[in-house]
Amino acid sequence: MSEALSPVQRSQFVAHKFGGSSLANAERIRDVARILCARTDPRQIVVVSAMQGVTDALIQLVNAAAQRDQAWRSALEGLKQKHLVCAETLLGQSAESARQFLYAEFADLHDVLHAAALLGTPAKEAMDLVQGLGEVWSSFLLTEYLKSQNESVARLDARDVLLVRAEEMGVMVEWPKSQARFDAWLADTSARRIIVTGFVARDLQARATTLGRNGSDYSGAIFGALTRAQEIHIWTDVIGVLSADPRLVPEAVLVPEMSYHEACELAYFGAKVIHPQTMAPAIDQQIPIIIRSTFEPNHPGTRITAGRSMNPPVKGVAAASGMAILNVEGAGMIGVPGTAERVFGALREAGVSVVMISQGSSEHSICAVVRESDADTAQRAIAEEFLRELDRGAIQAVNVMRDISVLAVVGDGMAGLPGTAARMFDHLGSGRVNVRAIAQGASERNISVAIDTADVHRALRAVHAGFYLSAQTISVGIVGPGNVGAALVNQIAAASESLKQRTGLDLRVRAIAGSNRVLKSDLGLDLSAWQKAYTEAPRDGVDLDAFADYVHSSHLPHAVIVDCSASNSVAEHYSKWLAAGIHVITPNKNAGSGPLSRYQAIMQGAKNSGARFRYEATVGAGLPVVSTLRDLLDTGDDIESIEGMFSGTLAFLFNRFDGSAPFSELVKEARALGYTEPDPRDDLDGKDVARKLVILARELGLKLELGDVDVGSLVPKPLAAGSADDFMAKVSELDADMTARLAAARAEDKVLRFVAKLDKSGKASVGLTALPRTHAFANAQLTDNVVQYRTRRYSKNPLVVQGPGAGPEVTAAGVFADLLRVASYLGARV
Repeated sequence: MSEALSPVQRSQFVAHKFGGSSLANAERIRDVARILCARTDPRQIVVVSAMQGVTDALIQLVNAAAQRDQAWRSALEGLKQKHLVCAETLLGQSAESARQFLYAEFADLHDVLHAAALLGTPAKEAMDLVQGLGEVWSSFLLTEYLKSQNESVARLDARDVLLVRAEEMGVMVEWPKSQARFDAWLADTSARRIIVTGFVARDLQARATTLGRNGSDYSGAIFGALTRAQEIHIWTDVIGVLSADPRLVPEAVLVPEMSYHEACELAYFGAKVIHPQTMAPAIDQQIPIIIRSTFEPNHPGTRITAGRSMNPPVKGVAAASGMAILNVEGAGMIGVPGTAERVFGALREAGVSVVMISQGSSEHSICAVVRESDADTAQRAIAEEFLRELDRGAIQAVNVMRDISVLAVVGDGMAGLPGTAARMFDHLGSGRVNVRAIAQGASERNISVAIDTADVHRALRAVHAGFYLSAQTISVGIVGPGNVGAALVNQIAAASESLKQRTGLDLRVRAIAGSNRVLKSDLGLDLSAWQKAYTEAPRDGVDLDAFADYVHSSHLPHAVIVDCSASNSVAEHYSKWLAAGIHVITPNKNAGSGPLSRYQAIMQGAKNSGARFRYEATVGAGLPVVSTLRDLLDTGDDIESIEGMFSGTLAFLFNRFDGSAPFSELVKEARALGYTEPDPRDDLDGKDVARKLVILARELGLKLELGDVDVGSLVPKPLAAGSADDFMAKVSELDADMTARLAAARAEDKVLRFVAKLDKSGKASVGLTALPRTHAFANAQLTDNVVQYRTRRYSKNPLVVQGPGAGPEVTAAGVFADLLRVASYLGARV
């Protein structure tokens, strides 16, 4: 071909190619004409495919006739009627010439098919001739319609000018001869629009042939090159090139521009772009290719050029399935020259195409990804080539792993950008996708990995989101839609749209489970009306294993279960969920303060899988109590002691208890305000505070059980039994003791506070304590939680964390913050 032309040297032509879906019927053909007529191109060369489904129908006709299946006659008639109806709908009273043309065409086709039936075999020449007729008919119909609209138009049968030859790499154009023929044909017409049959050509023996499947797109590029077009527009049924297959990644986005090289890489892996062969003529002459939608003609689509767009660095993520890994392994390969040559030579001789290659620097193994349909052939070829080495043990095995997919990350901007591969593998890891083999070319434009096909959906979505091509989607399941759970759902609902827009985070609440019912939606629940939908859900009971399986969907990369219940039985599931890779977030204190063996199993499950277990709200509701302690430990500080007021209820009671009203009246008030548990003894007995202290002790590495905490309960033994109502009826029995304690504290100019204490040796206690009025706890606000860390760094002046520690909104906010921390770990920009 000629050298690349500058824009000044280009002709006035703009090339357009329309696919079969764009020409499916008369209405679609009218749309194509409207698109062409609405444009201001000086001249147009328009390449068209057959009407949708026609090429396949023609191939079936030839095969049926060759098999002497008489059904070919009725199928031929049906195809003829399809085109006649289209002509009459399109042209109305002007359809007579089109009818005559089609009658003649189908009569000739009948004769060819009859001959194939007599021969009993589908001759290649007959197949090449017949399968290209759809383009002949569609180009005629479009031309006739444009003529009926008084447009300047001419029709070109590509077989009159385009000469090709078949080679091992595919159909190749005879450019000098084709150019000369086309130039001669073009000299005889001044029509503004030239309608060309796609897909068809002639070989050097002047026989009708085709350019193969995807040949119509190839024709578009060929005639774009023959006319030295300004641009080539490929009109199809998608708006352009997407960053991933939308069937696998619904969040895929349009890529507005990309380079030829990027388009070729994505196309190889099955991305709905354009076949690499199609781009060759355009690449040779540096003609921009624009992928556009016939159904949205005003959309700019995707522009493919020689230029390299570095932003974003990754343009797309694609996957090819139906692969297998062939692995040749043996110590006898190390340092032996020519081993790789023998491997790939044997595969070449067997006709096996290699999709991907990976070899460790130790040379102990070579693995190649091949199509699964070629796997047995490849394995036999290698086994025969290395028969002697296998016999003497120099090569230990020639293995095949099936059900493999190759995932590729493509982008010119990856070249020279540190951390691209790291980010890819980080997101594959966090999505729990195991990588079988890795390959990256020196151009750094493509990083490919072989993975199990079962993981391909999750891998695509994890990597796609990881490179900020779409929102980072997290499947969320919530257990316990009570006060805290309901507040959390409402907070997520209020923040979700802002999070998606600002940070690219899609928190998709897909399931909510209570004690006896589950509400779920694969696309995500409507959080604006979830409570009504939940109350209307059937009471079918709750299977937490099935619930977890639903949340941990295979097509979503990440799953989180938030347990907002206070259930001990739900906490029993944590270790299993974490081991399966499900992140767990909870304000439920049973896991952190329950049996030590269960706690250790939970932490081990998280460690083994990499899933996150977050429980900030178990101690201080929305306060950063656990995270502050974790920061101190992670930065190397030594904890001397921890003291805290961990109950907003008890803080309220003793901030108010000044002797002006009996203690029992304050308990009743707190209960009426919703500050206490339904049974106030759950606050007064100190066990809830003790649980929080155990959680902090275990964070320090202390093997503390709840029974190891010295708990000073405020509930006398006679009042410990019976119902909550029974207790409230006798609550005044607390007054004498509490009044005496208050008087004793005042005598020392102190105040009463319910305090938890832990030292570094593991000594733990919870109870009512008299504190000086200068103590930090003495001046806390009404329902504040206060925690005081005395450490090596903060020895003289302890570190204090203080703030509201009670209420569903505050607790839910703490849980929500943990959820966002997990999202950040998974790659969301929060």
